Amino acid sequence: MSLLRACTPLLLLLPFSAFAQVVERTDAKAQDQLPSRWSAGLAVVHRDSEYAGEGTRTRVYPNLAYDGERVYLRGAALGYRVHVDDRFELRTFIAGRLDGLDADDFGTAELARRGVDRRLLSDRDDSVDIGVGASWKGAGGKLDLDARVDVTGTSDGYAVALDYSYPLALGRTTLVPSVGAIRLSADLADYYYGILDEEVARGVAAYRPGAATVPRASLTLVHPFARRWALVGNVEYRALPDALQDSPLVEEGKDRSTSLFVGISRGF
Repeated sequence: MSLLRACTPLLLLLPFSAFAQVVERTDAKAQDQLPSRWSAGLAVVHRDSEYAGEGTRTRVYPNLAYDGERVYLRGAALGYRVHVDDRFELRTFIAGRLDGLDADDFGTAELARRGVDRRLLSDRDDSVDIGVGASWKGAGGKLDLDARVDVTGTSDGYAVALDYSYPLALGRTTLVPSVGAIRLSADLADYYYGILDEEVARGVAAYRPGAATVPRASLTLVHPFARRWALVGNVEYRALPDALQDSPLVEEGKDRSTSLFVGISRGF
């Protein structure tokens, strides 16, 4: 099993599902460095939220993961590889969508500037997705396609992501720059960035962003040390489209979201 397959499960514990998927996308970008199925580690996550008043948040997470020939468990995702060869992989999975947000996490003053009374808002809940993913790799890099849909009735939405990455070896260190975009369905974007019907009934002005495409870019670092240890870092930038920037739930003038992850993992 690759070093990154052993390390990236740490990232799936992040509080924002879209960033959590960064780790799934980095799976197998550094190959054949850690021949272990099980791994355990610790991660520190720092996120600059786009939501009004939420600000930055730093959290520490433990992790235990398994990666077999077919079945894998990576934090919030349990998957099965339907087909695997040297150039192509097809997989199915079930994964937690950890985009939930308590109404109390918003800032009262920041929401007021957007014309919203925080007391009238409801929580946004986490959910569970099922999906399919595919990866193509060759001398020119790797292309990842991911499609997942909510099966809990929380948003009834879906997301489709396409990302391109190219690993760069610098001695024992591997750098993996990646660019891509994620398409949020109208139901998904409306639930996490719009005003719910129950909130409109309480007097909040209606807003529904509709379907939105979020461009993103990231850089992942993997550095093995000792015999079975590895340091993993990731920074990701997301550009918010106008429809999400205009949401009254988003910080005024906020046009991006950034996340930083640093983790350490040991294979067994």
